[in-house]
Amino acid sequence: MNKAKLVLENGVCFDGWSFGHEKPVVGEVVFNTAMMGYPESLTDPSYAGQIMVLTYPLVGNYGVPEFSIEDNGIATFMESEKIHAQAIVVSDYSTEYSHWNAKESLAEWLKREKVPGITGIDTRELTKILREKGVMMGRIEIEGVAEEGCDDNAAAYGDVNWVAKVSCNEILRYKPTTTAHQADNSECKKVVLVDCGVKNNIIRCLINRGVEVIRVPWDYDFNQLSFDGLFLANGPGDPDTAVATVENIKKFLEAEDKKTKKGGKVRPVCGICMGNQLLAKAAGAEIYKLKYGHRSHNQPVRMVNTTRCFITSQNHGYAVNAQTLGKDWEELFVNMNDGSNEGIRHKTNPWFSSQFHPEAASGPVDTEFMFDDFVNLL
Repeated sequence: MNKAKLVLENGVCFDGWSFGHEKPVVGEVVFNTAMMGYPESLTDPSYAGQIMVLTYPLVGNYGVPEFSIEDNGIATFMESEKIHAQAIVVSDYSTEYSHWNAKESLAEWLKREKVPGITGIDTRELTKILREKGVMMGRIEIEGVAEEGCDDNAAAYGDVNWVAKVSCNEILRYKPTTTAHQADNSECKKVVLVDCGVKNNIIRCLINRGVEVIRVPWDYDFNQLSFDGLFLANGPGDPDTAVATVENIKKFLEAEDKKTKKGGKVRPVCGICMGNQLLAKAAGAEIYKLKYGHRSHNQPVRMVNTTRCFITSQNHGYAVNAQTLGKDWEELFVNMNDGSNEGIRHKTNPWFSSQFHPEAASGPVDTEFMFDDFVNLL
């Protein structure tokens, strides 16, 4: 292992050792407190542009599963087609791994996908800095490796439209895996999924419930399509950069609201993570950046006006200012740690969303009922 270091924008430096691909990179340094799930997290498009710090000290001991594609075109074990994180930083990388499903080590995977990894870092101290000062830009340097191609003056994380970088470029369709609910042999329901950086398990959770998914690029005007429901996916970066997406959602909501006034059937909407923020923006709300975000498997949320609480998987750095929601909207969930918004809903129409990940890959599956609620409304 060659010597490596992580240099934060405030000048603090952490020395360690390289165990991944050896190249310098720049990214927003964030921490994740989950105890497992590094294959899913690294391939989550929401980590694009970020250097991921794992607080759990031992990483790599169960290796990495084979990258295989199912008949429906979705990766079996990964959340996308590649690693999206800029790099990974850990305290103690396990050079030996053991798991029935492992095909290679984490180091081998990182090197194959040309993603740096650093071990030997005091991630406890690093996390304390990020919690006290807030997430910040950082740079990974590898001893003896030329620094060409790594821009010290790279744009700040929030100034980049990361959604445009990770979204699909064409319309993709996924057929349902079950049609048991179609006793009358009618066509299955169709759901438009706006891809801002969607995770594979979101698509899987939908097609496993018997619906056809029409996946469209982030800036595509889906209003011209014929469909039964709208799904707004997760994604990286600042939702304020996804202007075209918000405008298309506004157009949809306004058209559907006119149906309400005429007594017609209104098509449902569901959003996850950035989808919650985009739906809120279309409803007139404002978004703000959290000091260090929520990235873990153990975030407690409460359903508003109830005593129902859930443990959730989360990965976001921005949140909805619930005080700025329009009069026809209200909070659906709140975070029990910091009181931030965790979901919204329309007071009369079947439109709702969650800031957390009910598909939870990886993480707890306490809230997967959100997909059932959505599909039952189609």
